[in-house]
Amino acid sequence: MRSRPYPGLVAVAAVAALAATACTAQNEEQQKPKEKAALFKPGSEISYQKYGNNYPTTKVKDVPGPCSYESISRRDYSGQTLKIISHAVPVIGEPTQLHAKQFEEITGGKVEVVNVPFGELHQKILTPLQAGQPAYDVMFYPSLWIGDLAPYLAPVPEKYLESPGMKDVTKAYMDVATWNGEVVQYPVDGDRHYLKIRTDVLEDPQRQAEYRKATGKELRAPGTWAEYQEIAQVFSGKDLDGDGRKNYGSAEVTKRDDLTFSAFISRAAPYVKHPHVKGGVFFDPETMKPLINTPGFVRALEDMVKAKSTWAPGGANFGLGDEIFSFGGGQTLMSYSWDDAFVQAQQPDSRIRNKVRAAPLPGSTEVYNRATESWDKMANQAPYFTWGWTSAVAKASSRQQMAFDYLCFFSNEANTALDLTIGRFGVNPYRNAHFDPAFWEKQGWDKDVAASYTSTLSGMEKSPNRVFDLRVPGVNQYMSALANGVAAALAGQSSPQRALDGVAREWSAITDQIGRDKVRSAYRNVVVLEADS
Repeated sequence: MRSRPYPGLVAVAAVAALAATACTAQNEEQQKPKEKAALFKPGSEISYQKYGNNYPTTKVKDVPGPCSYESISRRDYSGQTLKIISHAVPVIGEPTQLHAKQFEEITGGKVEVVNVPFGELHQKILTPLQAGQPAYDVMFYPSLWIGDLAPYLAPVPEKYLESPGMKDVTKAYMDVATWNGEVVQYPVDGDRHYLKIRTDVLEDPQRQAEYRKATGKELRAPGTWAEYQEIAQVFSGKDLDGDGRKNYGSAEVTKRDDLTFSAFISRAAPYVKHPHVKGGVFFDPETMKPLINTPGFVRALEDMVKAKSTWAPGGANFGLGDEIFSFGGGQTLMSYSWDDAFVQAQQPDSRIRNKVRAAPLPGSTEVYNRATESWDKMANQAPYFTWGWTSAVAKASSRQQMAFDYLCFFSNEANTALDLTIGRFGVNPYRNAHFDPAFWEKQGWDKDVAASYTSTLSGMEKSPNRVFDLRVPGVNQYMSALANGVAAALAGQSSPQRALDGVAREWSAITDQIGRDKVRSAYRNVVVLEADS
């Protein structure tokens, strides 16, 4: 054993350090783009029509600013290659490819995009970063992975933070992009769960009478999960369209390895997020004892098991794409998850276009108080801000300026305005401007549909009782364990209580493996988000 390196090694290290400094300076020099004449005039019309018939005919104006088509087309990245990893097509993967093609066309640089299925994305991003050999300059991924990725991400430079588009990002989504006081994720999407329901059924006098006869109640958008189940139960398995095919009560994301953990958290939120008990919903923030098997979570899983009878055939194995097209295609009466199913329903060729409404997630008539370990009788709602796609630049990338220019371009006002209208893209409102009903009315949405959508989303930003995703190192392990427990209960292999007891044991083991202090320190970021609402 020795307490210091040999002198020769010191010299080698010094030379290596100087070489690294020179290399870094060279890379920084290489990544600076040349300037060329702009290919667009300020305020040019932007459309995706030339890229295929499956894009809308919508045209928008290029909004002046540092991220606009006009500004970015002045960059000359000829001879430089940007490497990007993103989710599989279409959700976030398709806009990644589209904007890469556009970026190539207007800057002369080369952009290589690798699209990866959700189940492989975490490992393919994190493993090279941990090895000190980042395979990609730009990464698109779920924002809840920030606890794993933050040490390897380049902070967003001030000039991008000062752009008009970035300044318009809502507080909630700037918070999601921030880790330990530093913005390390580039906002490109804003995700939350809320209720979608078909108004052609809800407002049909025949269906209203049918529901009144079955329940003795008036038919309305459900305010609680109990009402959601009751409505789904009454109408599931009936032909609600008169087209000779059965419709079903509820479409939910239930596939074990395809985001079922998010669907479950939506159902649990009003049972576990007590407005007068601070400190997070997933762990006791002092002891880091898991709360996932406490009565509120168990009640939610019991509800989810009951809901099986209202699902369409195959509904017990629905992934996000299935849920999008089941509700968006008119097969089911109600749904709750991301915006995509609602936007899909509002596509120009949709048979239920302007026959849908958005509303807050169902709530509950009681909420579990973990401080007193008892149920409190009170009406409770808890909006759920569920991760959302985000993007970032690798700290070790030698193409940082090109990378940030790409993300700046990806999310400029014109591209975002078009991306928001394409349901399969997975780009949902995250700027204050996106909550303007007039924008959606211009897309052909009826006034009341646009109003229900924007008021539901903006209302979540103002709620004082919100749930945010778990954002800690090892989050994929925690969520995988939760998904397995939910799947076991849905399959009838275990009771909800036993299934979640097993999840709690796994969570404790994961925490011990990663390090209790490390997880506790990261979990405080989640607690701060909730306390700041």
